[in-house]
Amino acid sequence: MSNGMLSQDEIDALLNGSGSSDYDSDNLIEDYLTLMEQDTIGEIGNISFGSSATALSTLLQQKVDITTPTVSVIQRQKLADEFPHPYVAIEVNYTEGFTGSNLLVIKQSDAAIIADLMIGGNGEITDTELNDIMISAVQEAMNQMMGSAATSMSTIFNKKVDISPPSIELLDLKGGEGTEALPQDDPFLKVAFRIKVGTLIDSEIMQLLPLHFAKGLVDELMNPPEPAAAIETMPNKAYQQQAPPQIPVQEEEVHYKPSPVEVKPAEFSSFDQVTVPKSDMKNLDMLLDIPLKVTVELGRTKRSVKEILELSAGSIIELDKLAGEPVDILINNKIVAQGEVVVIEENFGVRVTDILSQSERLNRIK
Repeated sequence: MSNGMLSQDEIDALLNGSGSSDYDSDNLIEDYLTLMEQDTIGEIGNISFGSSATALSTLLQQKVDITTPTVSVIQRQKLADEFPHPYVAIEVNYTEGFTGSNLLVIKQSDAAIIADLMIGGNGEITDTELNDIMISAVQEAMNQMMGSAATSMSTIFNKKVDISPPSIELLDLKGGEGTEALPQDDPFLKVAFRIKVGTLIDSEIMQLLPLHFAKGLVDELMNPPEPAAAIETMPNKAYQQQAPPQIPVQEEEVHYKPSPVEVKPAEFSSFDQVTVPKSDMKNLDMLLDIPLKVTVELGRTKRSVKEILELSAGSIIELDKLAGEPVDILINNKIVAQGEVVVIEENFGVRVTDILSQSERLNRIK
């Protein structure tokens, strides 16, 4: 520097980020968030992702631990250093309660293990490539996690918080893939959690937030909006003072003899038959020709995604009913009768063995 002016070399060094004005991570976050704001964001993440761990544990049938988060600020020019491996980014938009988005980032290898557990595997895989089914499984797992987090945030902020179904993107910054999924802010906030799934995963899961959105959360939590003034339903002291004086009434002793009361048992109308006023009979006649969907259900069963994918021609699916047990007859997907299967010439049929009354059937198909 000469005469208070920067040389071209010094200007180039500053533009390339190699000058003395570089911030390390600790100094950078202090420039954007106070210590109180950092602690508040960490606590919001700690509470919301605590419930997410429970939801993920139920889905995967594995013990899931998520530790207390660390908060940092990331500059876009350093994204490749922050995410050196292939990752999966799950974006969730808030539809109620807040305006903004939330990005969840996990390693692709961890996502592959979660997907394998979701579709019935044991999670011990060597191929971390994600096919369409595995991507859908990861998307559902993250949907459950973020749904639980939104429920926790509803409690924290004392208002309804809802989210959109998540969208998923593969993120490979070294190869320039998926960068459009990242927040457009520069810099933005990273809330990183250590996640452990049984003995299969011991890694990191990260939440990326626009900086202004994160500061808005802190501001709303620290300075909640004033609740509407409650309407006073009980008379206050001033009202009691203004109340008109009560005039004393002279009590008189009254003697009376109760008259005998006739007691009869209550009689109720029978609802076994449908009774329609004659004036409405013409309207009912207009409805009698409406077609209704009649379905006969042999039985039901539940199977995992893995078992469904293994089905092939010749596979046998065992139902939850015994041979010879009555089948259900449904009208518009409502059970109204039971019967037994018969053969009429070359077609199957059902002989009704038990049926609801006319009034019950009418109520079922409304």
